[in-house]
Amino acid sequence: MGKVVEVPGDEELRVLEDKTGVLTLRSKRTERLKRKQARKAQKKSERKSHNLSNLPYELVLNVLVFLGPRDILTLQQVSKFFQVLIAQEEHSLARAVHRTRFQCLDKCFRLPVLLSDVDPAVHGHLKNPDRRELTAIHRKPYYQHVQQPDPAEICTCLTCLLRWSALCLVVDFAYWQDHLDKGEPIPTIPRGSLPEWNQSLIARNAALVRKALYSPLYYLRLLEMHLNSTIRSIRRHSVNKSIQRPRFHITQDDINSGTDHWLSRSGPLTYDLPYHRNNYDMLESWLPNRSWSSELKQWIYIPAEQHNKDLELVVKWAEQRKTARDQVVVNTSCS
Repeated sequence: MGKVVEVPGDEELRVLEDKTGVLTLRSKRTERLKRKQARKAQKKSERKSHNLSNLPYELVLNVLVFLGPRDILTLQQVSKFFQVLIAQEEHSLARAVHRTRFQCLDKCFRLPVLLSDVDPAVHGHLKNPDRRELTAIHRKPYYQHVQQPDPAEICTCLTCLLRWSALCLVVDFAYWQDHLDKGEPIPTIPRGSLPEWNQSLIARNAALVRKALYSPLYYLRLLEMHLNSTIRSIRRHSVNKSIQRPRFHITQDDINSGTDHWLSRSGPLTYDLPYHRNNYDMLESWLPNRSWSSELKQWIYIPAEQHNKDLELVVKWAEQRKTARDQVVVNTSCS
């Protein structure tokens, strides 16, 4: 509605009516811009309503439990929200995933104990150069696909050395699965040589194992890798009719489950030790540290307490060595 304005002076122009108002912009360009803005607003609203981070905290954690370790670690890199959430709840998530997926492999491939978790009184015995000579097999030339552990980082008792080697072999075995599936030979390394590509590979493998020492999700990732390697190995050997030996029975449902529960069924024992990459061809179900009990009709695993028994042997060795050295001193003094 217009507005009446009185103008002083001329009587003919004394009263004016203001009829100005907002002009309606009507053009094809303006209409396209409005439609584009409406579509953007709708997409933004849909993304916000379907975003997993908008769910309650407890529901998000319940959803993550159904993911595998690889998917959880990938999701951690998606956004700041998931990075913080997974970092804060890593231990609880790992416990839940372990409980539902890996009840067998964790007993076959245990983590070596960190040196910081070992009694400081034993550190000197573990680092003794004379004792390290007793474990020199892990530094032989034919053990070229495993990087030696840092004695200042992990315990170097026999049990922990074997655990470290087994986990490094898990990563290396997974790396060569494509070669094994295609029947391509794995490159051989002449004894005594140190090719750069192999040094880089074993350093990468050891870096993953070191991450698993401190991160339970990375540890479960190693178990997931070996579960996939075992499935692929069983499939390769199942088509080889010339090998007449017991095999693990595996179904498609077992594979789709993403768990290792089927490995608790009876199956062949693990005799082959992959001390060389040439042995990878023979590995079908490489599940060390267990044996089948015919009496109990179940698998028996080496207990985790074996580490403590090995430490007792290290202490006993140090005491015997000290006694022998003192005896030599006494004999020398008497003579």
